Amino acid sequence: MASPFFFVAKKEKGALRPTQDYRELNKGTIKNTYPLPLISELLDKLKGATIFTKLDLRNGYNNVRIKDGDQWKAAFKTNRGLFEPTVMFFGLSNSPATFQAFMNDILSDFIDEGWCVVYMDNILIFSESRDDHKERTERLMCHLKTHDLFLKPEKCEFDVTRVVFLGMVIQPGYIAMDPVKLAGIADWELPQTVKGVRAFLGFGNFYWKFIGKYAHLTRPLNDLLQKNWKFGWTRQCQIAFDLLKAKFLSEPILVMPDVDKPFCIEADASKWATGAVLRQKGPDGEWHPCGYLSKSLSPTERNYEIYDRELLAIYRALMEW
Repeated sequence: MASPFFFVAKKEKGALRPTQDYRELNKGTIKNTYPLPLISELLDKLKGATIFTKLDLRNGYNNVRIKDGDQWKAAFKTNRGLFEPTVMFFGLSNSPATFQAFMNDILSDFIDEGWCVVYMDNILIFSESRDDHKERTERLMCHLKTHDLFLKPEKCEFDVTRVVFLGMVIQPGYIAMDPVKLAGIADWELPQTVKGVRAFLGFGNFYWKFIGKYAHLTRPLNDLLQKNWKFGWTRQCQIAFDLLKAKFLSEPILVMPDVDKPFCIEADASKWATGAVLRQKGPDGEWHPCGYLSKSLSPTERNYEIYDRELLAIYRALMEW
């Protein structure tokens, strides 16, 4: 069995990515359950960092070789004939897990030392002093070289105090949304289909920790995604859509938690969801948000008395933080 082959456009102007349609192959593939790291957990490790270096690995999945004798499984067909790849390609269901395990294994010493985080082909080095940072960057880059791993210089940033990493703007002590990703929010067209609603919520779900009472606000839109629910854009949907856009455009900023300072949790509950915010007092004496938590209530939980729902909100907050 050979898979179809085609090209798709990359973000870089004029660049193309060779792609194989491995859907049929993936149906018969035993899934690799190696977990991808949670972005929130990676960001939690940056406490105290003031200097950052971002590295982007060249060729991504292609750095992993396919086991000898298994190349035929990933064969693809073109108008020039049939080909068997010797390296891992995008589109194979186990590529993400395999590649993350590959990167974690190679950089395990640096990850364990606590000054490096890795998400797929994205590497972030962080330090509190410039001398430490220079030494760490040199060590890691030499280590990559010994493994014949190379970087995309146009996507790397060295010794900066502000960096965009995994869709977040990271500065000493603060995290914000990527303004590039926010640029299209103001002009986001009204969703006309379930697919359109899902796309909008997909964006929102990525940044939900920046928005208080997110589950409550999105309930009218999430209802449109339910099976056997007739699509109909209501006044409640419009209010939710406009309010979410306004909250995203306000560009909220979160404080990086400092475990050596006291925290404050504020929790509340409505008929449909629980919500909470984790705050920490800043040098200005104000309590600044470190993150928001919002979860919908199940049909059973909606029948709780209000004080039980509020207690559930506190419990969820303590379990999260």
